[in-house]
Amino acid sequence: MKNIKLILALLVMPLVAFNCSDDDDMKNENGLPNLAGTYMQEDQMGRPAVNTVFVSPSSKDMFNVTVPSMQNASFQSMFQTNLQGLSPAFANAGDTNALGLDAATFSGVLATDVLNVSLDGTTTFYDGTNVLTGRNLSDDVITVELLLIFGGEDFSENPGLSDDNVDANDKPFLASFPYLASPW
Repeated sequence: MKNIKLILALLVMPLVAFNCSDDDDMKNENGLPNLAGTYMQEDQMGRPAVNTVFVSPSSKDMFNVTVPSMQNASFQSMFQTNLQGLSPAFANAGDTNALGLDAATFSGVLATDVLNVSLDGTTTFYDGTNVLTGRNLSDDVITVELLLIFGGEDFSENPGLSDDNVDANDKPFLASFPYLASPW
C-alpha cells in the first residue's frame, strides 16, 4: 500500500506543483521548475512486485538506493535464492522459464530493476512474442511475472500460482493524455 501511495503521489505531484500554480518562486531564472535542493531516492519499482517479492526485508533500503547498474552484482544471488525457494518451476538445476532463462539468468534480469523499452519495436510487457520491451497500461504485468516465475518452460506448470485472475482494469483507459482511467 505504501508503494501505491508513493506512486500516486509522484504522478500527481508534478501536476499540482507545476501546472496548477503561477507562483514564480517555483521556477528558476530560465522559467524552468526549480529543482534545487537535496533529494533522496526512496523506492524503486521498475517492474511492479519484483522488489517487493525478491528483496529480503533487511535489504530493502539498500536495494532502493542502489543504482540499477549495480543491482545485479549486489543482489542477484539474493534474488536467485529467493526465486528458487519460492518457485517449484526452478527447483532443479537446469530448469528454465518460457523465455529459456535458468534461475541464475532470470534472477539477474529481475535484480536489475529497470523497465526496458524498445525504441524501434513493439512496446509491451508480454504479448505472446515480445517480452519486456516496455509496458502498456493494459498489459497484465502481474500475471506475466507470475507466469515467468511459476509457469515453467511452457507456462503449464503450477497453474494455481501463474495467474492473478485480474484480466482488465475496472474502468476503460482514456484515448488521450493522461490515459489513465477516471477515478472511481
